Parts: sequence; structure tokens; C-alpha cells
Amino acid sequence: MDWLTNPSLITAGVLLALYQVIAALPWLRAIDPKGFSQTVRNPTSLGYAVLSVIGIGLLFAVYLGYTGQSTNITLYGKVYGSILHLQLLIDFFILAPHAVILVSPKAGAVAQAAYREGWRQPMFWLIAAFGIALMGLSIVIPYFTFGDDYKMMKQIGFDICMLAAVLFGVLASSMSISEEIEGRTAITVMSKPISRRQFLIGKFLGILMACIAMTLILGWFLNWALIINPAYDKINEVSDPMSIQARVEIAPLVQRLVPGTTGKLFAEGTGFWVGETVAHSFGLLLGFGQVMILVALASALATKMPFVVNVVLCLVLYFLGHMAPVVVKVTDKKDATGEGGTGNGLIRFLGQLFDTILPPLEFFNMSPAIVRDTPLDLWAFASYVLSVFGCAIIYTMIAIIIGLLLFEDRDLA
Repeated sequence: MDWLTNPSLITAGVLLALYQVIAALPWLRAIDPKGFSQTVRNPTSLGYAVLSVIGIGLLFAVYLGYTGQSTNITLYGKVYGSILHLQLLIDFFILAPHAVILVSPKAGAVAQAAYREGWRQPMFWLIAAFGIALMGLSIVIPYFTFGDDYKMMKQIGFDICMLAAVLFGVLASSMSISEEIEGRTAITVMSKPISRRQFLIGKFLGILMACIAMTLILGWFLNWALIINPAYDKINEVSDPMSIQARVEIAPLVQRLVPGTTGKLFAEGTGFWVGETVAHSFGLLLGFGQVMILVALASALATKMPFVVNVVLCLVLYFLGHMAPVVVKVTDKKDATGEGGTGNGLIRFLGQLFDTILPPLEFFNMSPAIVRDTPLDLWAFASYVLSVFGCAIIYTMIAIIIGLLLFEDRDLA
């Protein structure tokens, strides 16, 4: 009953409950918009809501008082942080389409329809479930890397997040746009009136938002996988410098939001989760740069090409985008050592051609930052990630412009 004589525990419990309730407001409104509006306008209902928050806060205070001496209190803080993270993801999934509508109402309406269609497709959940299963499997399988299993698993996790979103995005954009054009339903949509530009951009943004949702969902599971793996296999109890730096800088900020000694221990676990999320977000952002480019290419090609041809071309462009920089390096090395011949010069020319024209997908790779022995500065690496992501935005815009030009020449009648 320590919580009865400790005001800081009561304050900490009420604040923790308040954070959860605030994070739940957007999706509570989405579930029952009419009931939510009536509750907000009714003082009595608001009073009951405040009392409910205080009641939940007292339960939190009891829980903190009971577990205050436990060595697992930081683990409970991680669980709390993961639940809060999941609620914020749901908020983002609900609010993102509305933000697009505010910027461009007509394109946003098309984007919202494509976004909802993406969520409702069994393919979305099948690919997501397969990615989650692979992450779970990656925790227990041995990699025989002599202590570097954690690094291998981390890279595989980022690749799973990227490849799952790429697979869904390319398939969805190839099928959705191509089928609407071939089935003449695009004519009905564009008679609203919605221009071809708004139709294509809206379709692309809707499918891209669904890809963001898949990336963030898999990223949440990746956080847990990277926490569980070292505990499951003690040989993988390694220190990740980037995650440690993020936790050191972010955990004190989170602890300021919760008063009391016990509350701060609990908040330390929450800060651990937030730090891990920030550190891993750089790898997810790099991978999503590839997703954005390939979905833009698939959307542009879908205006002219059927589904099968579109998917094959995207697959070829993916491999060429990764292989071209490697081919250039290998052929340059052979020329420098005098081992290159006539064939080497031709291969070098083709490699340089593809490396110049195609997006440098090799730059969107987290593995050099993971496998290196010298730790990277977190914020210097963050600036690099943002610059590479800016490059992805430029290539995406180019692909969409090409798609708009192709779509203008397409006969829809």
C-alpha cells in the first residue's frame, strides 16, 4: 500500500494513464465518430472520462507500488512503450489519409480509396504475416557467425521490412492501376471530375501509404525481435553502439515525463524502447527509400504495360540498380591491375550506363553501418540517411513525371 503514502506514485500513474488515453483518442473517434463527438460536447460525459483516467491512473499507481522493488520494472516499461508505440502507429494510419486530403482534396480522395483498398486486400496481411513469421524464425535459427548473429539478424530484419513492402507495393500498383485502366473504370473515376494527374498521383500515394503501414508494423515486430534475440541466445549479448547512443540521449527526456524514483525506473524502460525505435528507424527509412522508388516506377509503368511485364521490369530494375555500382567497381579494379580486356571495357561501359541512369539502390543499404567495427555517430548518420532519402524523393518524382507523360498519351476509351 505504498502508493497511498507516496504522491509521486499517484502522479506517475495518472500521467502514464493520460499518455495512453491521449494516444487512443484518434482511433476511438474513428471507431465511433458520432459517439465521440457527443461525449466531447457533453460535460457529464467529459467528467466521467476524467474520472476514468484518474481511476486507470490509480491502478497504474498500485501496479508501480507493487513492482517498484522488482528488477523487471524496466521490462514493464518497455512493454508500456511498445503499447504506446503501437497506439501511435494506429493514429498515424488513421490520420495520414486525411492529411493528404487537406493538401489535395481530389487526389487525396483517390489516395484514401487506394489506401483502404490496400488494407483490405488479403495479399497485404499475407505478406505482413509472412514477414512477421520470418522475423520470429530469425530469432532462433543459428547463423554460425562466431558471435555476430545479432548483426546478421538485424540486417535480415531490415531486409524483410523492405522486401515485404516492395513486394506488396509493386504488385498492388501494377494490378490496381493497370486493371482500372484496362477495365475502363478509370474513365468513371475521372468523370467526377478528377484529372489524369490527380488520378495517378492519388493511386501512387494511397499504395505508398499502405507500404508505409506495412513497414511500420514490421518495424514494431523487429524491435521486439532484436530485444528477444540476445536474451534467447546469450552469445548474442552484444552492444549496439547506435542503439546505445540513442537510448543515452533519449531515455533522460522520457524520464522527465514521469515523476518519482519508481516512475523514473519504469520510464527508463520506456526510454529504452523509444531509443531502440529511433535507432532502428534509420534502417527502416533507408529501406523505404527503395520501396518508394520501385512503387513509383511500377505506378508509372502500369499506365502503359500489363501486370506481368510491369512486375518483370521492376524486378530487372531492382537487380540492375543494386548490381551496377558493384560492376563498375570490379571492372575499374581489373583495369587498374591490367587484367581487363575488351570484354571488360564493354561490361564497364554498361555498368556505368546503368549506374548513371538508374537510381543507386546500393546506397539504401544498412549493412555497412551494421557490420563495421568503428561505431558511427548517431546524428551524423541521421544526416546521411536524410540526404539519401532526399535522393529517393528526387528519383520518385522523376518516375511519377514519366508516368504522367505516359498516361497523357494513353487512350482510355
